[in-house]
Amino acid sequence: MIETIKRYWRAISTPSKYYSLGFLTLGGFIMGVIFWGGFNTAMEFTNTETFCTGCHEMRENVYEELQSTIHFTNRSGVRAKCSDCHVPHDWTNKIARKMQASKEVWGKIFGTINTREKFVAKRRELAEREWNRLKANDSLECRNCHDFEYMDFTWQSQRAATQHSTALANGEKTCIDCHKGIAHHLPDMSGVEGWD
Repeated sequence: MIETIKRYWRAISTPSKYYSLGFLTLGGFIMGVIFWGGFNTAMEFTNTETFCTGCHEMRENVYEELQSTIHFTNRSGVRAKCSDCHVPHDWTNKIARKMQASKEVWGKIFGTINTREKFVAKRRELAEREWNRLKANDSLECRNCHDFEYMDFTWQSQRAATQHSTALANGEKTCIDCHKGIAHHLPDMSGVEGWD
């Protein structure tokens, strides 16, 4: 038993070439923590309103629209920022969304929506992409804040209470099916199901 312990101690403390295995393991652990901390800090920074509105395309188009909605200013003081609606909160889905969003950087680089006119021309395409994403994930970002289990139908209009207690409850519809344009202006809606 003592010999086994000595053998392991020698393996950990003996230099591989210049450094011991223990030093390399500890160094690797510390570097891993530093990398993970830096990566996570960068991920969180890209979820800030400052980052999202850092380019004029977002600041002068969709961010201005958001400011007139209930998600920006309301009686309860709860405010949604860009990432609350456009980035999932759980880590796996967040990483997947960040990879998708990296494609949007190309739009910035190549000036796809760098003027108001170009943005308006692409609004329908951009909106449909976001609606499809939300439809596919069952409006996950909406459900990060809005929980069906805690909805008080008595505070809702008759129409909303009926839709929430039937179509939403049985999974026939998801939030984005009815709440398109909740935080941004709608594009031309001709041909969009349920809007004709």
